[in-house]
Amino acid sequence: MATSAYHNDLDADEATYSSLLPISPPSRPFAPSPGTPVPQPGSLRDSASSFPTYTDTNRNSTSTPSAGLLPAGAAAAATHDGAPLADSDAANTGRKRRGFAFPRTRRALLTLLALLLILLILVIALPVALTRHHHSSNTASSGGGGENTGGTGDSGGDGGGGDGGGGGNQNSLIVGGDGSTVTTDDGESFVYNNSFGGFWVSSSANSDPFHPTVAAQPNSWTPPLNQSWVWGRDRVYGVNLGGWFVLEPFIAPSLFQPYPSASDEWSLSTLMRADGTLQQKLEAHYASFITERDIAQIAGAGLNWVRVPIPFWAVSTWPNTGVEPSGSTESEPFLAGVAWPYIVRLLNWARKYGIRVNLDLHTVPGSQNGFNHSGKGGQVNFLNGIMGIANAQRTLDYIRIITEFVSQPEWRDVVGMFGIVNEAREIKIGQDQLSAFYLEAHNMIRSITGIGTGPYISIHDGFLAVSAWSGFLPGSDRIVMDTHPYFAFSGNPQTEPISTGTDPDDAGGQWPRLACNSWGSSLNNSRKNFGVTIAGEFSNGYNDCGLFLNGVNGTHSFGGDCDDWQDSSNWDDGTKAGVKAFAMASMDALGDWFFWTWKIGPALDGVVRSPLWSYQLGLENGWIPTDPRTAVGKCAALGVQGSSFSGTFSSWQTGGAGAGTIAAAATRSFGQWPPATLSNVDEDAMTLLPTYTPTGAVPTLTYTTPTPAGSVTGAPTVSVGDGWFDKGDTAGYATTVAGCTYPAAWSALDLPMPTERC
Repeated sequence: MATSAYHNDLDADEATYSSLLPISPPSRPFAPSPGTPVPQPGSLRDSASSFPTYTDTNRNSTSTPSAGLLPAGAAAAATHDGAPLADSDAANTGRKRRGFAFPRTRRALLTLLALLLILLILVIALPVALTRHHHSSNTASSGGGGENTGGTGDSGGDGGGGDGGGGGNQNSLIVGGDGSTVTTDDGESFVYNNSFGGFWVSSSANSDPFHPTVAAQPNSWTPPLNQSWVWGRDRVYGVNLGGWFVLEPFIAPSLFQPYPSASDEWSLSTLMRADGTLQQKLEAHYASFITERDIAQIAGAGLNWVRVPIPFWAVSTWPNTGVEPSGSTESEPFLAGVAWPYIVRLLNWARKYGIRVNLDLHTVPGSQNGFNHSGKGGQVNFLNGIMGIANAQRTLDYIRIITEFVSQPEWRDVVGMFGIVNEAREIKIGQDQLSAFYLEAHNMIRSITGIGTGPYISIHDGFLAVSAWSGFLPGSDRIVMDTHPYFAFSGNPQTEPISTGTDPDDAGGQWPRLACNSWGSSLNNSRKNFGVTIAGEFSNGYNDCGLFLNGVNGTHSFGGDCDDWQDSSNWDDGTKAGVKAFAMASMDALGDWFFWTWKIGPALDGVVRSPLWSYQLGLENGWIPTDPRTAVGKCAALGVQGSSFSGTFSSWQTGGAGAGTIAAAATRSFGQWPPATLSNVDEDAMTLLPTYTPTGAVPTLTYTTPTPAGSVTGAPTVSVGDGWFDKGDTAGYATTVAGCTYPAAWSALDLPMPTERC
């Protein structure tokens, strides 16, 4: 999350994405009985081309697992409310009707009756053969697939539980729709509420959870995970899972309040290490802040993506990052590696509920922005100053390691996007330097994944207007422009009222129209002039009120009383209507969006003190729409018009013809790596900058998930990959040159330039 003012990209004509995506009423295309086992054929999956097409190309009409998910040959075994799907059921749920005539002869009638009898036997026998478990267990079961048990620990294979253990049918799946009961790995049970046709899919421990023939779907308008996401047709309704793996004081205030001198994760980790509670407290936070129930609620809210900020220390930290100005050794205090099993568990949950993941590298060595959510507030030492290149070398390694893991076939359908550096501050780094890094990272990632495969690469606009990136890297392979528009950090008092009554035409005062005017056309123009463009963050924060929102020691610029905005229990209907109108206008203007953030944790007094930033709280209390599609058309209803986007991207922008053919002329000003110049370094001193050597042993991310007790367990019994997709990638890992003394990587701006190259 940005903690500095965002410079809006204002165009003369402002518009929205609305015209592309008309709304149809929500439907419930597929709702099997809770926990109904679905036998699967031997084939792991069929291509999307074998399925009937959606009747509305914008995916706002009904799509069903019977039509869009079950591969050829499986339809006969699918059940609807515990019974075989009748032809009328198929028609009602969007399936293509197949030719069917009533039997004309007694022989045909007997044949049909025999087939129905066989089908009836299968319907009765299969649930008996595929024994269900109704509780969580850390031991392998002796029967078949079990719902939400923990044969390999939490989510050992399909997320959140869903693995029985031992024997059983290797092709069995458990499918649950609206009203089904989910039992998590720690024994908690909850009812899955999803009125939009969404359903979850779980598998037995001995089946292949990574390539199910029936893939989960969060709602009827979103393609299931085993079908392609089509940019310009499918629309991102997403939330961030902020403050979970990368701590932010305003999101998890109860972690910071006992340590008044802690202002970021660096200082908090240092203090927790000193009192011996670092792993205990952070692992408890990882285990409880976001749970499987949250992911189920996200699916039930009509959402289809999550953006997951992760830290580089989920991979590793360095115990010695150089010599500080005081002469002491600088050491990264973060909790290394412990978050990773919980990230894997999240990916499993996402698969289970059909949610796509935008994995975002939120922190990098040295800090890319100096904000508290980069790990350490203060200096920017990434691509800036004497350790700028060295920190960038380490960053490329972390990007490489994560890419190798998520590019494996087991995760390719789940992790659809990888944000490589969150909110790098161009004003500190320079656009040419940032562009050079983006190009180097793009080339490295595509050398691993190949062209047209692997996740989309998300790059941040650096707090420039998105128009500043128009025409960037033509011929690249699937780069997404990520912008984070906020009014909260403008530095203005923002006293214009948002509580102006409950009439939809007037609710929210100036703020809904301001969102439409500020963001609609700029993002649509970016889609035309750059390519795929998303709002990776935005919020209801029209002002900057919220406990620790501007940092632990920050002050508010809001001209009113922030107490009114730090406890939503006192909000009246007009306030809620105004905030909701602002939210809907923002959603409509941005088109493809991720709200920041899903959840704000309570302060020590039990109150959520930044309610404008919690999607979950807004859903529960009426200032977030329960169906995000209802936001479509909000700007037009307010009389705001402007530039539109056709919905069609150039082929190369989505991995088709021409992708991976960047012309040299397009990179003339920044094509050199490392960059020829850096901020805070004299040009004639560039050859003296400290660098690392790629001769270290590369850490590899593996499949590991936590158990309820907090220990970790390995992979399920099926093959899950070894964490390294590209076996041809054998380069070493950045490490220090033997005999060299390095300036402190996180505080190098206070240190003198080396006088000789090491």
